[in-house]
Amino acid sequence: MNRTTWLQDRRMQKFRDVLSRWDQRELSMLEAGELLGMSERQFRRYRDRFDEEGEAGLVDRRLGKASPRRIETVKVDRMLELYRRVYWGWNVKHFHEHGVRDHKFNWGYTWTKTQLHAAGLVERAKRRGAHRRKRERKPCEGMMLHQDGSRHGWLAGQAPLDLIVTMDDATSTIYSCFLVEEEGTASTFGGLLEAFETHGLPCSLYSDRGSHYFHTDKAGEAVDKDHLTHVGRALDRLGVEHIPAYSPEARGRSERMFGTLQDRLVKELKLAGIRDIETANQWIREVYLPQHNARFAKPAAIAEKAFVAVDVDILRETLCSEEERVVGRDNTVAYAKLKLQLPESRLRAHYVKARVKVREYPDGTLAVFHGPRCLGRYDAGGHHQIAAPTPPSMASCSPPSRRGLDAPALAASTTQRPALTASRHEARDKPWVGTEKRAFRSNKETPQRALASAAP
Repeated sequence: MNRTTWLQDRRMQKFRDVLSRWDQRELSMLEAGELLGMSERQFRRYRDRFDEEGEAGLVDRRLGKASPRRIETVKVDRMLELYRRVYWGWNVKHFHEHGVRDHKFNWGYTWTKTQLHAAGLVERAKRRGAHRRKRERKPCEGMMLHQDGSRHGWLAGQAPLDLIVTMDDATSTIYSCFLVEEEGTASTFGGLLEAFETHGLPCSLYSDRGSHYFHTDKAGEAVDKDHLTHVGRALDRLGVEHIPAYSPEARGRSERMFGTLQDRLVKELKLAGIRDIETANQWIREVYLPQHNARFAKPAAIAEKAFVAVDVDILRETLCSEEERVVGRDNTVAYAKLKLQLPESRLRAHYVKARVKVREYPDGTLAVFHGPRCLGRYDAGGHHQIAAPTPPSMASCSPPSRRGLDAPALAASTTQRPALTASRHEARDKPWVGTEKRAFRSNKETPQRALASAAP
Protein backbone atom coordinates (compact mmCIF):
# COMPACT_ATOMS: atom_id res chain seq x y z
CA MET A 1 0.00 0.00 0.00
CA ASN A 2 1.46 3.35 -1.05
CA ARG A 3 1.20 6.54 0.94
CA THR A 4 -1.56 8.07 -1.20
CA THR A 5 -3.84 5.05 -0.72
CA TRP A 6 -3.12 5.03 3.01
CA LEU A 7 -4.07 8.70 3.33
CA GLN A 8 -7.31 8.17 1.43
CA ASP A 9 -8.25 5.26 3.74
CA ARG A 10 -7.57 7.44 6.80
CA ARG A 11 -9.78 10.24 5.45
CA MET A 12 -12.64 7.84 4.67
CA GLN A 13 -12.38 6.22 8.10
CA LYS A 14 -12.53 9.63 9.74
CA PHE A 15 -15.54 10.63 7.64
CA ARG A 16 -17.40 7.43 8.60
CA ASP A 17 -16.69 8.03 12.31
CA VAL A 18 -17.96 11.61 12.17
CA LEU A 19 -20.99 10.56 10.10
CA SER A 20 -21.93 7.85 12.61
CA ARG A 21 -21.71 10.37 15.47
CA TRP A 22 -23.97 12.69 13.49
CA ASP A 23 -26.45 9.84 12.89
CA GLN A 24 -26.49 9.25 16.66
CA ARG A 25 -27.13 12.97 17.11
CA GLU A 26 -23.98 13.45 19.15
CA LEU A 27 -22.88 16.15 16.72
CA SER A 28 -24.70 18.80 14.79
CA MET A 29 -24.08 19.22 11.07
CA LEU A 30 -22.04 22.37 11.77
CA GLU A 31 -19.87 20.61 14.36
CA ALA A 32 -19.34 17.63 12.03
CA GLY A 33 -18.18 19.92 9.26
CA GLU A 34 -15.71 21.66 11.59
CA LEU A 35 -14.20 18.31 12.62
CA LEU A 36 -13.66 17.40 8.96
CA GLY A 37 -12.34 20.83 8.04
CA MET A 38 -15.20 21.80 5.75
CA SER A 39 -18.36 23.87 5.79
CA GLU A 40 -21.80 22.64 6.84
CA ARG A 41 -22.95 22.76 3.22
CA GLN A 42 -19.98 20.70 2.03
CA PHE A 43 -20.60 18.06 4.75
CA ARG A 44 -24.19 17.76 3.56
CA ARG A 45 -22.99 17.13 0.00
CA TYR A 46 -20.53 14.45 1.08
CA ARG A 47 -23.26 12.77 3.18
CA ASP A 48 -25.60 12.59 0.18
CA ARG A 49 -22.85 11.27 -2.13
CA PHE A 50 -21.91 8.63 0.47
CA ASP A 51 -25.52 7.46 0.71
CA GLU A 52 -25.82 7.21 -3.08
CA GLU A 53 -22.38 5.90 -4.17
CA GLY A 54 -20.71 4.67 -0.99
CA GLU A 55 -17.01 5.32 -0.50
CA ALA A 56 -16.52 5.95 -4.24
CA GLY A 57 -18.58 9.12 -3.86
CA LEU A 58 -16.04 10.54 -1.43
CA VAL A 59 -13.19 10.41 -3.97
CA ASP A 60 -12.19 13.84 -5.32
CA ARG A 61 -13.74 14.13 -8.76
CA ARG A 62 -10.86 16.34 -10.00
CA LEU A 63 -8.50 13.37 -9.86
CA GLY A 64 -7.40 12.24 -13.32
CA LYS A 65 -8.60 15.44 -15.00
CA ALA A 66 -6.27 18.04 -16.45
CA SER A 67 -6.45 21.48 -14.90
CA PRO A 68 -7.90 24.15 -17.21
CA ARG A 69 -4.95 26.36 -16.22
CA ARG A 70 -2.38 23.71 -17.04
CA ILE A 71 0.44 24.92 -19.28
CA GLU A 72 1.07 22.89 -22.39
CA THR A 73 4.01 20.50 -22.29
CA VAL A 74 5.43 22.08 -25.44
CA LYS A 75 5.71 25.46 -23.71
CA VAL A 76 7.35 23.92 -20.65
CA ASP A 77 9.94 22.18 -22.82
CA ARG A 78 10.57 25.40 -24.72
CA MET A 79 11.12 27.30 -21.45
CA LEU A 80 13.55 24.67 -20.15
CA GLU A 81 15.46 24.62 -23.44
CA LEU A 82 15.71 28.43 -23.38
CA TYR A 83 17.26 28.24 -19.92
CA ARG A 84 19.75 25.56 -21.02
CA ARG A 85 20.77 27.30 -24.23
CA VAL A 86 20.78 31.04 -23.37
CA TYR A 87 20.43 31.61 -19.62
CA TRP A 88 22.38 28.74 -18.14
CA GLY A 89 23.59 29.53 -14.60
CA TRP A 90 21.21 32.45 -14.04
CA ASN A 91 19.23 32.57 -10.83
CA VAL A 92 15.51 31.92 -11.20
CA LYS A 93 14.40 35.47 -10.39
CA HIS A 94 16.73 37.00 -12.95
CA PHE A 95 15.71 34.43 -15.59
CA HIS A 96 12.01 34.99 -14.93
CA GLU A 97 12.37 38.79 -15.27
CA HIS A 98 14.02 38.39 -18.69
CA GLY A 99 11.43 35.80 -19.69
CA VAL A 100 8.54 38.14 -18.92
CA ARG A 101 10.23 41.11 -20.61
CA ASP A 102 11.85 39.51 -23.67
CA HIS A 103 10.07 36.19 -24.22
CA LYS A 104 6.48 37.01 -23.18
CA PHE A 105 6.28 34.58 -20.25
CA ASN A 106 2.75 34.65 -18.81
CA TRP A 107 3.31 32.34 -15.86
CA GLY A 108 4.51 33.11 -12.36
CA TYR A 109 7.91 33.04 -10.74
CA THR A 110 7.02 30.20 -8.31
CA TRP A 111 5.82 27.94 -11.12
CA THR A 112 8.98 28.67 -13.14
CA LYS A 113 11.16 27.85 -10.16
CA THR A 114 9.25 24.60 -9.55
CA GLN A 115 9.74 23.48 -13.16
CA LEU A 116 13.47 24.28 -13.07
CA HIS A 117 13.83 22.40 -9.78
CA ALA A 118 11.93 19.40 -11.16
CA ALA A 119 14.13 19.31 -14.26
CA GLY A 120 17.27 19.46 -12.12
CA LEU A 121 18.51 22.66 -13.77
CA VAL A 122 18.56 24.75 -10.58
CA GLU A 123 19.54 23.63 -7.10
CA ARG A 124 17.22 24.30 -4.22
CA ALA A 125 18.29 27.11 -1.90
CA LYS A 126 19.95 26.08 1.32
CA ARG A 127 18.18 26.71 4.58
CA ARG A 128 19.11 30.06 6.06
CA GLY A 129 21.01 30.33 9.31
CA ALA A 130 20.11 32.22 12.46
CA HIS A 131 18.65 35.68 12.02
CA ARG A 132 20.98 38.64 12.42
CA ARG A 133 19.72 42.16 12.69
CA LYS A 134 21.10 44.46 10.02
CA ARG A 135 22.13 48.04 10.63
CA GLU A 136 19.26 50.38 9.91
CA ARG A 137 19.47 52.49 6.80
CA LYS A 138 20.00 56.23 6.99
CA PRO A 139 16.65 58.05 6.88
CA CYS A 140 17.27 60.16 3.77
CA GLU A 141 19.44 60.28 0.67
CA GLY A 142 22.81 61.96 0.93
CA MET A 143 23.48 61.21 4.60
CA MET A 144 25.91 58.37 3.82
CA LEU A 145 27.46 57.02 0.65
CA HIS A 146 29.24 53.68 0.26
CA GLN A 147 32.18 53.24 -2.09
CA ASP A 148 34.01 49.99 -2.70
CA GLY A 149 35.64 47.94 -5.46
CA SER A 150 35.19 44.29 -6.39
CA ARG A 151 37.73 42.33 -8.43
CA HIS A 152 36.02 39.75 -10.61
CA GLY A 153 35.92 38.35 -14.14
CA TRP A 154 33.31 40.85 -15.28
CA LEU A 155 33.98 40.47 -19.01
CA ALA A 156 33.86 36.97 -20.50
CA GLY A 157 37.27 35.75 -21.62
CA GLN A 158 39.08 38.75 -20.12
CA ALA A 159 41.38 39.11 -17.12
CA PRO A 160 39.75 40.08 -13.80
CA LEU A 161 38.87 43.77 -13.48
CA ASP A 162 37.81 46.04 -10.62
CA LEU A 163 34.26 47.36 -10.53
CA ILE A 164 34.05 50.67 -8.61
CA VAL A 165 30.60 51.31 -7.13
CA THR A 166 29.37 54.43 -5.30
CA MET A 167 26.00 53.74 -3.63
CA ASP A 168 23.59 55.56 -1.34
CA ASP A 169 22.94 53.95 2.05
CA ALA A 170 19.33 55.08 2.41
CA THR A 171 18.01 53.78 -0.93
CA SER A 172 20.72 51.46 -2.33
CA THR A 173 20.71 53.61 -5.46
CA ILE A 174 23.97 53.27 -7.41
CA TYR A 175 25.21 56.71 -8.45
CA SER A 176 28.41 55.57 -10.18
CA CYS A 177 29.57 52.21 -11.52
CA PHE A 178 32.46 51.54 -13.91
CA LEU A 179 35.26 49.07 -14.65
CA VAL A 180 38.99 49.83 -14.27
CA GLU A 181 42.17 47.82 -14.57
CA GLU A 182 43.00 48.31 -10.90
CA GLU A 183 41.36 50.11 -8.00
CA GLY A 184 43.24 53.13 -6.68
CA THR A 185 43.20 56.85 -6.00
CA ALA A 186 42.25 57.83 -9.57
CA SER A 187 39.28 55.43 -9.70
CA THR A 188 38.12 56.64 -6.27
CA PHE A 189 38.17 60.27 -7.39
CA GLY A 190 36.41 59.34 -10.63
CA GLY A 191 33.51 57.69 -8.77
CA LEU A 192 33.19 60.51 -6.24
CA LEU A 193 33.34 63.17 -8.94
CA GLU A 194 30.60 61.46 -10.95
CA ALA A 195 28.34 61.22 -7.89
CA PHE A 196 29.08 64.67 -6.43
CA GLU A 197 28.65 66.52 -9.73
CA THR A 198 25.19 65.02 -10.26
CA HIS A 199 23.77 65.09 -6.72
CA GLY A 200 26.00 67.30 -4.52
CA LEU A 201 28.10 66.72 -1.41
CA PRO A 202 26.93 64.02 1.06
CA CYS A 203 27.33 64.16 4.82
CA SER A 204 29.69 61.16 5.01
CA LEU A 205 31.45 58.49 2.98
CA TYR A 206 31.79 54.89 4.19
CA SER A 207 34.64 52.79 2.77
CA ASP A 208 37.09 50.05 3.62
CA ARG A 209 40.60 50.77 4.92
CA GLY A 210 42.45 50.44 1.62
CA SER A 211 45.76 52.26 1.35
CA HIS A 212 44.26 54.84 -1.02
CA TYR A 213 41.52 55.63 1.53
CA PHE A 214 43.40 55.60 4.85
CA HIS A 215 46.92 55.35 6.22
CA THR A 216 47.39 52.54 8.76
CA ASP A 217 50.65 52.13 10.66
CA LYS A 218 50.11 48.42 11.35
CA ALA A 219 47.76 46.00 9.65
CA GLY A 220 44.58 45.42 11.61
CA GLU A 221 44.95 48.50 13.81
CA ALA A 222 43.01 51.75 13.76
CA VAL A 223 43.57 54.16 10.89
CA ASP A 224 45.66 57.31 11.31
CA LYS A 225 43.27 60.20 10.76
CA ASP A 226 46.04 62.79 11.18
CA HIS A 227 48.09 61.39 8.29
CA LEU A 228 45.67 61.89 5.39
CA THR A 229 45.87 60.28 1.98
CA HIS A 230 44.95 62.16 -1.21
CA VAL A 231 41.36 60.98 -0.81
CA GLY A 232 41.27 61.95 2.88
CA ARG A 233 42.70 65.38 2.12
CA ALA A 234 40.11 66.04 -0.60
CA LEU A 235 37.16 64.92 1.55
CA ASP A 236 38.45 66.99 4.48
CA ARG A 237 38.56 70.11 2.29
CA LEU A 238 35.02 69.47 1.08
CA GLY A 239 33.74 68.89 4.62
CA VAL A 240 32.67 65.26 4.02
CA GLU A 241 33.17 62.89 6.96
CA HIS A 242 35.19 59.80 6.02
CA ILE A 243 34.20 56.68 8.01
CA PRO A 244 36.39 53.51 7.92
CA ALA A 245 34.90 50.00 8.07
CA TYR A 246 36.74 47.49 10.25
CA SER A 247 35.12 44.27 8.97
CA PRO A 248 33.31 42.95 5.88
CA GLU A 249 30.15 42.59 7.95
CA ALA A 250 30.26 46.30 8.76
CA ARG A 251 29.82 47.15 5.07
CA GLY A 252 27.39 44.30 4.50
CA ARG A 253 25.01 46.42 2.40
CA SER A 254 27.65 47.07 -0.25
CA GLU A 255 28.89 43.47 -0.05
CA ARG A 256 25.40 42.17 -0.78
CA MET A 257 25.11 44.59 -3.66
CA PHE A 258 28.34 43.20 -5.14
CA GLY A 259 26.87 39.71 -4.81
CA THR A 260 23.91 40.83 -6.91
CA LEU A 261 26.15 42.52 -9.47
CA GLN A 262 28.47 39.52 -9.79
CA ASP A 263 25.46 37.34 -10.45
CA ARG A 264 23.55 39.63 -12.82
CA LEU A 265 25.96 42.09 -14.43
CA VAL A 266 28.34 39.41 -15.69
CA LYS A 267 25.50 37.60 -17.45
CA GLU A 268 24.04 40.82 -18.84
CA LEU A 269 27.41 41.86 -20.30
CA LYS A 270 27.86 38.42 -21.85
CA LEU A 271 24.34 38.47 -23.28
CA ALA A 272 25.00 41.91 -24.82
CA GLY A 273 28.24 40.60 -26.39
CA ILE A 274 30.47 43.27 -24.79
CA ARG A 275 34.20 42.50 -24.57
CA ASP A 276 36.08 45.79 -23.91
CA ILE A 277 36.14 48.19 -20.96
CA GLU A 278 35.14 51.38 -22.79
CA THR A 279 32.03 49.87 -24.36
CA ALA A 280 31.17 48.11 -21.08
CA ASN A 281 31.35 51.35 -19.05
CA GLN A 282 29.16 53.20 -21.53
CA TRP A 283 26.63 50.35 -21.58
CA ILE A 284 26.60 50.12 -17.77
CA ARG A 285 26.01 53.86 -17.44
CA GLU A 286 23.33 54.19 -20.12
CA VAL A 287 21.53 50.84 -20.09
CA TYR A 288 22.18 48.73 -17.00
CA LEU A 289 22.17 51.27 -14.15
CA PRO A 290 18.69 52.71 -14.88
CA GLN A 291 17.25 49.18 -14.95
CA HIS A 292 19.18 48.11 -11.84
CA ASN A 293 18.10 51.14 -9.79
CA ALA A 294 14.48 50.73 -10.91
CA ARG A 295 14.57 47.10 -9.75
CA PHE A 296 16.56 47.29 -6.49
CA ALA A 297 16.41 50.89 -5.19
CA LYS A 298 14.32 51.38 -2.05
CA PRO A 299 12.35 54.51 -1.10
CA ALA A 300 13.94 56.58 1.66
CA ALA A 301 12.18 56.91 5.00
CA ILE A 302 12.28 60.71 4.61
CA ALA A 303 11.74 62.28 1.19
CA GLU A 304 14.06 65.20 1.95
CA LYS A 305 17.61 64.94 0.57
CA ALA A 306 20.75 65.78 2.56
CA PHE A 307 22.97 66.61 -0.44
CA VAL A 308 24.59 70.06 -0.52
CA ALA A 309 25.16 71.86 -3.80
CA VAL A 310 28.79 72.61 -4.71
CA ASP A 311 30.56 74.55 -7.44
CA VAL A 312 31.69 72.12 -10.15
CA ASP A 313 35.00 73.92 -10.80
CA ILE A 314 35.97 73.81 -7.12
CA LEU A 315 34.91 70.16 -7.00
CA ARG A 316 37.14 69.19 -9.91
CA GLU A 317 40.12 71.05 -8.49
CA THR A 318 39.67 69.32 -5.11
CA LEU A 319 39.02 65.71 -6.12
CA CYS A 320 42.49 65.08 -7.47
CA SER A 321 45.95 64.03 -6.30
CA GLU A 322 48.18 66.89 -5.19
CA GLU A 323 51.93 66.77 -4.57
CA GLU A 324 54.49 69.49 -3.89
CA ARG A 325 57.52 69.98 -6.15
CA VAL A 326 60.39 72.46 -6.55
CA VAL A 327 60.94 74.00 -9.97
CA GLY A 328 64.27 73.04 -11.52
CA ARG A 329 66.89 75.36 -12.99
CA ASP A 330 65.54 74.76 -16.48
CA ASN A 331 62.10 76.03 -15.37
CA THR A 332 60.61 72.52 -15.44
CA VAL A 333 58.84 70.38 -12.85
CA ALA A 334 59.64 66.69 -12.46
CA TYR A 335 56.61 64.48 -11.83
CA ALA A 336 56.14 60.73 -12.39
CA LYS A 337 59.06 60.44 -14.85
CA LEU A 338 57.75 63.46 -16.76
CA LYS A 339 59.25 66.91 -17.29
CA LEU A 340 56.56 69.57 -17.21
CA GLN A 341 57.86 72.69 -18.94
CA LEU A 342 56.41 75.84 -17.41
CA PRO A 343 55.15 78.34 -20.01
CA GLU A 344 56.29 81.96 -20.22
CA SER A 345 54.56 84.25 -17.71
CA ARG A 346 54.23 88.03 -17.65
CA LEU A 347 54.27 88.00 -13.83
CA ARG A 348 57.90 86.95 -13.46
CA ALA A 349 60.79 85.88 -15.60
CA HIS A 350 60.92 82.30 -14.25
CA TYR A 351 59.90 80.09 -11.33
CA VAL A 352 63.27 78.48 -10.65
CA LYS A 353 63.44 77.08 -7.06
CA ALA A 354 59.81 78.07 -6.44
CA ARG A 355 57.60 75.57 -4.60
CA VAL A 356 54.66 74.53 -6.73
CA LYS A 357 51.94 71.89 -6.50
CA VAL A 358 51.23 69.34 -9.21
CA ARG A 359 47.64 68.13 -9.47
CA GLU A 360 46.76 64.89 -11.24
CA TYR A 361 43.08 64.58 -12.21
CA PRO A 362 41.07 61.34 -12.52
CA ASP A 363 41.31 61.42 -16.34
CA GLY A 364 45.14 61.50 -16.16
CA THR A 365 45.64 65.17 -17.07
CA LEU A 366 47.99 67.35 -14.99
CA ALA A 367 48.22 70.94 -13.83
CA VAL A 368 50.91 72.99 -12.03
CA PHE A 369 49.83 75.58 -9.44
CA HIS A 370 51.84 78.28 -7.72
CA GLY A 371 49.64 79.08 -4.76
CA PRO A 372 46.11 79.31 -6.15
CA ARG A 373 47.28 80.37 -9.64
CA CYS A 374 47.45 77.80 -12.42
CA LEU A 375 50.73 78.05 -14.34
CA GLY A 376 49.93 75.43 -16.96
CA ARG A 377 47.91 72.36 -17.82
CA TYR A 378 49.22 69.19 -19.44
CA ASP A 379 47.90 65.98 -20.96
CA ALA A 380 48.74 62.54 -19.56
CA GLY A 381 52.00 62.52 -21.54
CA GLY A 382 53.23 65.79 -20.02
CA HIS A 383 52.67 67.89 -23.17
CA HIS A 384 51.62 71.46 -22.47
CA GLN A 385 48.07 72.39 -23.35
CA ILE A 386 46.49 75.81 -23.83
CA ALA A 387 46.57 77.35 -20.37
CA ALA A 388 43.16 78.13 -18.97
CA PRO A 389 43.05 81.41 -16.99
CA THR A 390 42.71 81.13 -13.25
CA PRO A 391 39.19 82.10 -12.10
CA PRO A 392 39.12 85.76 -11.03
CA SER A 393 37.74 84.81 -7.61
CA MET A 394 41.08 83.27 -6.65
CA ALA A 395 43.80 85.39 -5.07
CA SER A 396 47.08 86.19 -6.80
CA CYS A 397 50.06 83.96 -6.22
CA SER A 398 52.44 86.71 -5.05
CA PRO A 399 52.19 90.26 -3.57
CA PRO A 400 51.34 92.80 -6.28
CA SER A 401 53.98 95.24 -7.47
CA ARG A 402 53.79 98.99 -6.93
CA ARG A 403 51.99 99.45 -10.25
CA GLY A 404 49.73 96.50 -9.49
CA LEU A 405 49.05 93.40 -11.52
CA ASP A 406 46.35 95.13 -13.51
CA ALA A 407 48.55 98.06 -14.65
CA PRO A 408 48.53 98.51 -18.45
CA ALA A 409 51.59 97.17 -20.23
CA LEU A 410 54.11 99.74 -21.50
CA ALA A 411 53.77 100.67 -25.13
CA ALA A 412 56.21 98.73 -27.24
CA SER A 413 58.96 100.82 -28.83
CA THR A 414 58.90 101.07 -32.61
CA THR A 415 62.69 100.72 -32.81
CA GLN A 416 64.56 97.88 -31.22
CA ARG A 417 67.56 98.78 -29.10
CA PRO A 418 70.65 96.73 -29.86
CA ALA A 419 71.89 94.46 -27.14
CA LEU A 420 74.95 95.52 -25.18
CA THR A 421 76.83 92.53 -26.48
CA ALA A 422 75.66 92.90 -30.07
CA SER A 423 78.29 92.75 -32.78
CA ARG A 424 79.01 95.66 -35.10
CA HIS A 425 76.90 94.44 -38.00
CA GLU A 426 73.88 93.92 -35.72
CA ALA A 427 73.80 97.57 -34.56
CA ARG A 428 71.77 99.95 -36.73
CA ASP A 429 73.50 103.22 -35.67
CA LYS A 430 77.18 104.07 -35.59
CA PRO A 431 78.65 102.24 -32.61
CA TRP A 432 80.51 104.03 -29.91
CA VAL A 433 82.05 103.16 -26.57
CA GLY A 434 82.12 105.28 -23.41
CA THR A 435 80.56 108.75 -23.02
CA GLU A 436 80.66 111.74 -25.34
CA LYS A 437 83.21 114.44 -24.34
CA ARG A 438 81.87 117.72 -23.01
CA ALA A 439 82.76 121.13 -24.59
CA PHE A 440 85.77 122.79 -23.07
CA ARG A 441 84.24 125.34 -20.84
CA SER A 442 83.42 125.73 -17.19
CA ASN A 443 79.99 125.31 -15.80
CA LYS A 444 80.43 128.56 -13.95
CA GLU A 445 81.22 130.81 -16.97
CA THR A 446 78.94 133.76 -17.34
CA PRO A 447 76.58 134.25 -20.23
CA GLN A 448 78.68 137.29 -21.34
CA ARG A 449 81.85 135.21 -21.74
CA ALA A 450 79.89 132.62 -23.62
CA LEU A 451 78.61 135.30 -26.04
CA ALA A 452 82.07 136.80 -26.43
CA SER A 453 83.63 133.53 -27.33
CA ALA A 454 80.90 132.90 -29.85
CA ALA A 455 81.46 136.32 -31.65
CA PRO A 456 83.62 136.33 -34.86
